[in-house]
Amino acid sequence: MTGSADSPTFTLAYVPGVMPAKWVGIWNERRPDVPLTLLQITAAEAPDVLREGRADAGLVRLPVDRTVFSAIPLYTETTVVVVPKDHLVTAADEVTLDDLADEVVFHPLDDVLGWEQPPGEPGFERPATTQDAVELVAAGVGLLYVPQSLARLHHRKDVTYRPVADAPQSSVALSWPEEATTDLVEDFIGIVRGRTVNSTRGRRPEPDADWTPGRAATRQTGGRAAGQSGGKSGGQSGGKAAGRTGGKGRAGTAKSGGTRRTGRPRRRS
Repeated sequence: MTGSADSPTFTLAYVPGVMPAKWVGIWNERRPDVPLTLLQITAAEAPDVLREGRADAGLVRLPVDRTVFSAIPLYTETTVVVVPKDHLVTAADEVTLDDLADEVVFHPLDDVLGWEQPPGEPGFERPATTQDAVELVAAGVGLLYVPQSLARLHHRKDVTYRPVADAPQSSVALSWPEEATTDLVEDFIGIVRGRTVNSTRGRRPEPDADWTPGRAATRQTGGRAAGQSGGKSGGQSGGKAAGRTGGKGRAGTAKSGGTRRTGRPRRRS
């Protein structure tokens, strides 16, 4: 959870199958002053973890309670069927639910696809976790439908998977309590949305510590205006004005000299 005002921190919860490393790396580059802590949770735990403030935001699976939480959908996963490595399904690049209608299908208690009962013959039990269900698949006693990231997470050498074209899918979102939309949450929103550091849609960057209003005008005055004064004004004074003065001065001196030469000498009596 966020620390004190003097030492803020940011806690990001994430559910199995989600890989937050890319966004965490960007956070560490942009906000090295605010440590980010990762908290792995189950999909079922996510609402309570966020509501109780144990994390500032979470990478969770939809749906979420929109009366309490804000959510930004990030991506939707392909659903796959996990099968023993020697299963006939492996001969195809993609299958449908009808192709597997006669198969025994396990429905783990932590299922994230949201159906009451997967198509096919129900397994002899409901495994407590997806990992437990994968072990039963490896034993050759049934199949399992999961998002592709979970199939990769629980990969074993004795099982494989294939995409299921018409199965329900699972979407991942960034979520947080709507009433707890802090500046740090806004910063992370900008990161997952791909905003740049200087994006006007995100929070405005903090001003430099030594920045003062009018500095830009001062620089412009000292640069462009002073340059114009020293260039145009100075050049005009030194060029046109000085040239005219020098010219008139010489003309005046010549005339003055001529006046002294005119006057007739007096006769001596």
